[in-house]
Amino acid sequence: MSAPPPAPLQHSPLHERHVALGAKLAEFGGWEMPLEYTGVLKEHAAVREAVGLFDVSHLGKIDVRGPGALELLNRCLTNDLRRVAPGEAQYTLVCDDATGGVVDDLIAYVHDDDHVLLVPNAANTAEILRRLRAVAPAGIELTDQHTSHAVLAVQGPLCDAVLDAVGLPTGHDYMSFRVAEVEGVEVVVCRTGYTGERGYELVAPAEVAPALWDALVAGGAAAGLVPCGLGARDTLRTEMGYPLHGQDISLDVTPVQARLGWAVGWDKPEFWGREVLTEQRAAGPRVVLRGLVATGRGIARPGMSVKITRDLPIGHVTSGTFSPTLRKGVALALINAQVQLGAEVLVDVRGRGEVFVVTKPPFVQAGVRGS
Repeated sequence: MSAPPPAPLQHSPLHERHVALGAKLAEFGGWEMPLEYTGVLKEHAAVREAVGLFDVSHLGKIDVRGPGALELLNRCLTNDLRRVAPGEAQYTLVCDDATGGVVDDLIAYVHDDDHVLLVPNAANTAEILRRLRAVAPAGIELTDQHTSHAVLAVQGPLCDAVLDAVGLPTGHDYMSFRVAEVEGVEVVVCRTGYTGERGYELVAPAEVAPALWDALVAGGAAAGLVPCGLGARDTLRTEMGYPLHGQDISLDVTPVQARLGWAVGWDKPEFWGREVLTEQRAAGPRVVLRGLVATGRGIARPGMSVKITRDLPIGHVTSGTFSPTLRKGVALALINAQVQLGAEVLVDVRGRGEVFVVTKPPFVQAGVRGS
């Protein structure tokens, strides 16, 4: 029997805008999304120096409501939602209870004790919903808003001017959000992002997304706003050392190994994976996620072997790219935990042993919190 045909790719509510702009499109997490418009280097520079506009509607959106919604999630997610006040957001993880591996990383937006919005990664939304619905008591409603809502990211040092121009709220603290109104519907304006720059992410109903995109493009003209694709988003996040699920973190990689222990509420009595992760933390992981910076012209790519000598492998690259800011290769790699910061290692780049230095990310200065 022949294999069934692949499922058709999902399209963002802004797909027609991307086609009209001549974007190069690519598959990402089951969605056809813009990879680049005018080139990754130009789009990367726009975010670091001025402002860029991203469509990240492929991200999941799960609305959790009902009495005790926050407490339910706090018994499942790694971080401690009790530290978050209404109107604030928190980076957290869903881990497998048996292995401690990362099912997904996500951001939780707390409206109040009975209403939390979760934004997971595209390919994992259905699995997060499945796991949460399996433990949710009667009265807790989990609504899949993956296709009914869009997410637009306005990122860069001039982002406030763009939102000001279209009448959206600005100036709130990092990892907080405000609720605004566009064309009579609710838009959540979050001070979050995945680029390392000051920025906002706008969660809006799909029907107003095209008009919102057009308004942001027009309102950002004076600030030099540039539409940006997922190619620049990847180089930007790699420069910051932000992990990407499916590469740097996965079911085979735990938060302890990925150096994400800061996103775990260790004092909580309950969360998925607590027992195994507590044991691994106490014993110390055998491998950890580290940053690598090239001393020469080598560019590391995912899957490439990392060695301490030509004959002694110590791990592998999980993410790697050319850093437009540093003008050299940077990477994240899972390597032997005994290898110290500052050590020189070899990355097998097409048979050549390119020298990289083990470094603690971020590789460039973060502007995420702004002034």
